[in-house]
Amino acid sequence: MRALQKEIIKALKVQPTIDPNQEFRRSVEFVKAYLSKHSFLKSAVLGISGGQDSTLAGYICQTAVNELNADQQEEKYQFIAVRLPYGEQADEDDCIDAINFIKPSRVVRVNIKAAVDASEIAVEKEIGNISEFVKGNTKARERMKVQYDIAAACDGVVIGTDHAAEAVTGFFTKYGDGAADILPLYRLNKRQGRSMLKMLGCPEHLYTKVPTADLETDKPQVPDEVALGVSYEAIDDYLEGKGVNEEQAETIENWYTKTRHKREEPVTVFDKWWK
Repeated sequence: MRALQKEIIKALKVQPTIDPNQEFRRSVEFVKAYLSKHSFLKSAVLGISGGQDSTLAGYICQTAVNELNADQQEEKYQFIAVRLPYGEQADEDDCIDAINFIKPSRVVRVNIKAAVDASEIAVEKEIGNISEFVKGNTKARERMKVQYDIAAACDGVVIGTDHAAEAVTGFFTKYGDGAADILPLYRLNKRQGRSMLKMLGCPEHLYTKVPTADLETDKPQVPDEVALGVSYEAIDDYLEGKGVNEEQAETIENWYTKTRHKREEPVTVFDKWWK
């Protein structure tokens, strides 16, 4: 196994194999423990996109909420599933299917288009045109801002969907979807998340659909694997300690190295500068 591969697997806590039911229960108990420990919390808040990761994290949170309420024999906790379209979402049907599978305590829909467009106009007035890539990151950050607004209003904790296959490539927006309070999927890769959803009886099309960030209006529904230049199959193999070809390994390790800043706290004068 490559030296950096060993370092990455250790850092991201990835197991070569998992028991889907055991890891599901591990995540549920984690969310329950976090909510119980912080007495001021009454809700868990998560944006639902209709993709694999938010569907799994949402189901975990709703299960945790249901079990806590049953244990305490009162409806103290709620899971708030947040719909955050920019205008009309291309995969709207998948979002509806994910909501129907999760059966959240509450669904909130906030259209971020007006806020994102207003920000774009204000910035362009000062500096000139900004790219669709930059605007795409603005969408991700606006979505997270809304989730924190809702959490603040509802005594909630913001749930993140970051997992090992996303973390290793840094394929998330810094202070956007990369911001959250707790990460119940941390340690899992894409393959392992799929196995958990399959075990839970999730509609198959939600965990077999092609993953896409879908942030750029001029390039809608671009698959993550196209943007990354490597398949999730190869990323999962790499994270499980299996052999991948040299080009795949170098692509993954290049992403890991250049996105290191996304996985760290802001740099201070006491930190070592990366080479």
